Amino acid sequence: MKPLTIDEMQELQLELRRAYEDDWGPLCPEVAAPSLLWTVGEIGEVIDIIKKEGEDAIISDPETHAHFAEEVCDVLMHLTDMLICLKITPEEVAESFRNKQKRNLRRWKDD
Repeated sequence: MKPLTIDEMQELQLELRRAYEDDWGPLCPEVAAPSLLWTVGEIGEVIDIIKKEGEDAIISDPETHAHFAEEVCDVLMHLTDMLICLKITPEEVAESFRNKQKRNLRRWKDD
């Protein structure tokens, strides 16, 4: 299976939102903050798995591993919704990510 790109993630989220638009409403700037709140809730679920099952189980137990991966995907889905709401493109994310990584490398080397 090929790696998932940010562009594809946004396309998939838009497809999901279109399928449930009558229930969930459109992705618009007003949905960005609620999407971030949903993200925080999903991060809590990720943390719960780490606390309750431990890192070893996430790595070695297929069921725990799959559950953990699914919860991480929920986090990514809500973050992707927020990016769409605020019209942040995959190209902008890529550029920002690379720039931030370079700054972080310099920051830690300068200490």
